Amino acid sequence: MDPLTTAAASGLQARLDALDILANNLANTSTSGFKADREFYSTYLAPELSNSIDPSVGEAPVVERQWTDFSQSTLVTTGNPTDLALSGPGFFVVNGPNGPLYTRNGSFQISPQGVLVTAEGYAVRLAGGGTLQTASASPIQVLPDGRVLQDGNLLGQLELVDFANAGQLAKAAGAYFQNLSQQTPAPATPVVYQGKLESSNTGPAEAAARMVTLLRNFEMLQRAVKIGGEMEREAVEEVARVAS
Repeated sequence: MDPLTTAAASGLQARLDALDILANNLANTSTSGFKADREFYSTYLAPELSNSIDPSVGEAPVVERQWTDFSQSTLVTTGNPTDLALSGPGFFVVNGPNGPLYTRNGSFQISPQGVLVTAEGYAVRLAGGGTLQTASASPIQVLPDGRVLQDGNLLGQLELVDFANAGQLAKAAGAYFQNLSQQTPAPATPVVYQGKLESSNTGPAEAAARMVTLLRNFEMLQRAVKIGGEMEREAVEEVARVAS
């Protein structure tokens, strides 16, 4: 395969990777606290082409890695007293099945046992590592600094943390993150809003426009691969005709 066709084929793979990322973003446009992924492009130069006259011909575009956009999204009023949203850098901490998970999705609820939990049943952590246990059926009151009151009594303060490099967090299912890099989380001071949720920062209109662009690029690269294949076939046929 000639270098130009190779570059076009690599471009097709890069667009497929980008479409996978975009499809996941679109699937989570209604997931509270979801943070969109973006792709980081790079180029790869085949070693056998490093001494060619024009090495740029051999450079193939690839999605080197993906990164997460942690930008603040819109806070939407729900009126539900167990819905919480953060304004500013930071994460809620919950007890996942394999250790702490970090999230901006504050769609919480009170379990039958009176514990504040996520939709998946993960207990929301308080500063110090405990969980929030309600004392009655009365609604809770959450202050902007994360302190939780019920019937005028302090139940505890939500554990709110941030990381020196949030980009090293690994995405888990939904809007959860894992600290696989073993960074030490630091206390954070975002403003906590009760009765609100942070929407996904995936813009549906932007994502739809980007999908159209990616599909058009994909079609163009497909044509380039097809033309390259036809040129190679014609060259082989011409050599065979001359040789005969």
